[in-house]
Amino acid sequence: MNVRVPGDKSLSQRALILASLADGRSRLQGLLYGGDTASTADALRALGVSIPPIPEQGGVIEVDGVGLRGLRSPHGSLDLGNSGTGTRLLMGVLAGSPVSATLTGDASLRRRPMRRVTEPLAAMGASFAFTDAEGMLPLTVIGADPLRSIDWPSPVASAQVKSAILLAGLTGGAFSLITEPRQSRDHTERLFRQVGVAVLEHPAERGWRVEMRDPPGRIDPLDFSVPGDISSAAFVLALCALGGTRAPVTVSDVGLNPTRTAFLDVLARMGASLDIEVDPGLGQEPTGSVSCAQEALCGTDVSGEEIPRLIDELPLVAVLGARAAGTTRIRGAAELRAKESDRIDALVRNLRTLGVEVEEFDDGLEVVGSDRPLEGRIKTFGDHRIAMAFGVLGALPGNRVVVDEPGAAAVSFPGFWELLKTLSGEP
Repeated sequence: MNVRVPGDKSLSQRALILASLADGRSRLQGLLYGGDTASTADALRALGVSIPPIPEQGGVIEVDGVGLRGLRSPHGSLDLGNSGTGTRLLMGVLAGSPVSATLTGDASLRRRPMRRVTEPLAAMGASFAFTDAEGMLPLTVIGADPLRSIDWPSPVASAQVKSAILLAGLTGGAFSLITEPRQSRDHTERLFRQVGVAVLEHPAERGWRVEMRDPPGRIDPLDFSVPGDISSAAFVLALCALGGTRAPVTVSDVGLNPTRTAFLDVLARMGASLDIEVDPGLGQEPTGSVSCAQEALCGTDVSGEEIPRLIDELPLVAVLGARAAGTTRIRGAAELRAKESDRIDALVRNLRTLGVEVEEFDDGLEVVGSDRPLEGRIKTFGDHRIAMAFGVLGALPGNRVVVDEPGAAAVSFPGFWELLKTLSGEP
């Protein structure tokens, strides 16, 4: 069976932001038609950018950019819904723009930490005012133009922190250097190069360094086709590897950026039969296809260098561990506690509800696999990846898993439940 998954959530939001800041008309195709993309697009519209409706089937839209200095202060608050990526990237954009704006979001987003972004941006000269709790949304960004240069030692490998600093340096005309403990996903750096911004990346004594030395006064329009989201493809591949599909599955036209593909390494290490073909095209973002067939899986250990490359897929790794022989250990993943939910807590609670043996750590968990039928009602905590991970378990023969809030999946994977039924042969 050949499957296409929705457009990459991270790339969709970055592409919309850079198209909005460009001089000229950008052409975008394959954008994710989902809650997070819609929230980011609405915020950009409120900042003065004319963006057509996002096509439901990934069709082409054209965006007339307003330039690096063309944003205007909105009339009301910018509601980013559940989009942590959109919020943090726009904080960077606004930090270097001659505007002020208040950002807010849903209850889940208002619980997520923002200080890791506001601290470097404040060091560059932007100002922030918190309405309620310090370091949380709602917050008001007051931009400074120009910004000060920055050499920021990031304590975590976070693409959102890195991208916020780079976007601030771009709109605020500031030299920007970020050192991460490990390389995080590099979508922003790749897209910067496509619009004419020179970004250097290289190993450093304390990790991985990214620098933008000479931010330009304008950027080129973007002609970009968003590939399928590897994080969404992971759920399809996991279902197949666990024997939940009617036939082997091939996910085509999916992003295969090496800073995002550690899940494929982990799945293969657990025993899955994978065939990966990378398109030899010259696009900045590698794409291709991944084929999977059912295999008996075994537990594995995930930690250290792999974590930044599969942070979004870790809930799925834990769920795979529940059906794999032996024990699956995830350590060094404290970042999971600052996602749409505390994903470590959510995984432990829900796995125990199903009767799975699991141990919780500050920075991860340990899951003991079992082949007995699993039954219970799952709490998603409003988190799309928790909903979909346990949805995969529920689609396996013999299991009776009820997800309390299936609509949460629409943030990143509209049509997920319908596809699950098709793949599993459920009437």
